[in-house]
Amino acid sequence: MHTVREQVEYLSEFVTDYKNDLFRRLIAERTSYVTMVLEDFYQQHNCSAVLRSCDCFGIQNIHVIENMNSFTDNSEISMGATDWLTVHRHRKRENNTVETIEMLKSQGYRIVATTPHERDTFIDDIDLYKGKMAFFMGTELTGLSDDVLSRADEFVKVPMYGFTESYNVSVCAALLMYSVVQRLRQTDIDWHLPEEERYQVLFAWYKRSIKASAQILERFNHNE
Repeated sequence: MHTVREQVEYLSEFVTDYKNDLFRRLIAERTSYVTMVLEDFYQQHNCSAVLRSCDCFGIQNIHVIENMNSFTDNSEISMGATDWLTVHRHRKRENNTVETIEMLKSQGYRIVATTPHERDTFIDDIDLYKGKMAFFMGTELTGLSDDVLSRADEFVKVPMYGFTESYNVSVCAALLMYSVVQRLRQTDIDWHLPEEERYQVLFAWYKRSIKASAQILERFNHNE
């Protein structure tokens, strides 16, 4: 079988120049230095809104933890963002939260809990140079679970100056991503996708964009 890169280059012949240019431009803006982790959201429009923001900010990987609430995308809100993101669904274990934390830590991520506590670091002050960041957002009613809070490496909050206790969770996620991504792009940190991941993402994008991609790839790999 041909390599992923070879298959990407072959599939690129079946789309317009505009689409190829778009993919090349957007893949250069994608990052896995930051990832968002959504723990047990029960209002699906919030989850879909976060996914839409992730796509807009170029955050490629999103983790959805489904302990008690299952995820169903609302395409009218996400605007098809799931077609371009790598969504990791965690729903097969008895405790999906702990499994997700352990997996992300093994990949070099620091676990950052998003909470409104007074002693937490403001989003504009988080140290970007300490390594990759996995931001955990909690369920709308009770926030993050004790499993996240007890295992988090850091805690971060969004500034608030009003009477209400917190932002809507999707608004909080968007504000957090805006602050972190904008500052990250002004640093000398290599926040771009690694080459292997870049081609894996492009491969997924092309397959979604070409109706007969499975048949095209089957012929291409068969004639290797």
